[in-house]
Amino acid sequence: MNKPKNSKLGHNKKTFLENPVEHIDITSFDSRKIIDSMDKMSFTSRDTARASSIFNEMLSDKSCTTFLTLAGSTSAAGCMKVYSDMIKYNMIDVIVATGASIIDMDFFEALGFRHYQGSQFQDDTQLRENYIDRIYDTYIDEEELQTCDKTICEIANNLDPRAYTSREFIKEIGKYLKSNAKKKGSLIETAYDNNVPIFCPAFTDSSAGFGLVMHQEKNPKKHITIDSIREFRELTEIKIKSKSSGLLMIGGGVPKNFVQDTVVCAELLGKEVDMHKYAIQITVADTRDGACSSSCLKRTNGFC
Repeated sequence: MNKPKNSKLGHNKKTFLENPVEHIDITSFDSRKIIDSMDKMSFTSRDTARASSIFNEMLSDKSCTTFLTLAGSTSAAGCMKVYSDMIKYNMIDVIVATGASIIDMDFFEALGFRHYQGSQFQDDTQLRENYIDRIYDTYIDEEELQTCDKTICEIANNLDPRAYTSREFIKEIGKYLKSNAKKKGSLIETAYDNNVPIFCPAFTDSSAGFGLVMHQEKNPKKHITIDSIREFRELTEIKIKSKSSGLLMIGGGVPKNFVQDTVVCAELLGKEVDMHKYAIQITVADTRDGACSSSCLKRTNGFC
């Protein structure tokens, strides 16, 4: 986002950024009774209860490797603590996410910045004049987001120049946050503390991309790059070594496809693997056309 000339930066900015998003704390209340009661209802309520039952079955299966996939903007919308708590309480073994979920949202807030409640009906020209980005009805200070870009560049500048997978680079970000986080308990830092790998197959479609472009511009001959092929192999190896596997998918898109493609990739490598045993997808996608925000789950023990 280029800052427009003659910008009215600061004129209304404080009024736009006055109501920060508060992240829900699932440990502060017991939702089991209402979820259980939904099992006797209909429509999406019953689907919610069924999803809870499948997830409980997945967690009780000690041979199961659990994958959490994140797409969309639920992290910015108030679910960040949900995902970090799932790692903290040993519910998740592997994360596959968009770069935006991990960098623009989680890392962004770990640096001390916030997302703010806004309106989807706001005039975007006014937001542009005040240097504010919008995710549906959520606002982000573009200047703070550019600080996030520059911090990614600084982290990259301090690494040995070679090819890294997104998993390796995010682990380096976790190491950075151990000493530099202004907000503790981020998803990246919690994953780092618990040795849970985070894969971002579309890593550069985020502040990470901007930061790494700046890094390569400053270091034209010796710089890092992202090896997305090797990380696909790494994720596939996790699937190969798993006795069984289960998916909790928030949204769809690249993370959902990436983790399901590990079954195909394993077969192409000559390895016999089972399909994912459990699958839950939470999405706003319309299921009528069978798309379900990319590949459908009808052949797995789940629903879409």
